[in-house]
Amino acid sequence: MTDPGSRYAEAARRSRLVTTEDGRVHAVLPIRFVPPTSGWYRHTVIEGDRLDLLAARYYGRADRFWLIADANPGVDPEDLLTPGARITVPPDRAG
Repeated sequence: MTDPGSRYAEAARRSRLVTTEDGRVHAVLPIRFVPPTSGWYRHTVIEGDRLDLLAARYYGRADRFWLIADANPGVDPEDLLTPGARITVPPDRAG
């Protein structure tokens, strides 16, 4: 039973029954997909980090490295990847 005010209330209405190998029956909820966040990240640089690798990690596309560089104005590019530095990684609004 799910509380009617719960964020899972709609999902509970779409639940289905599943029988396990031992014969027990369970009501299961469908997968609730969460959209990507639009927030900003703070990344602590470690040895070996590169902007293209960070872009691939955060955006799934290495060619978005410039978003990270642009989000850190006033930081010399030579210092941007100093181990221990905390840099800003913005959301990917480049589309």
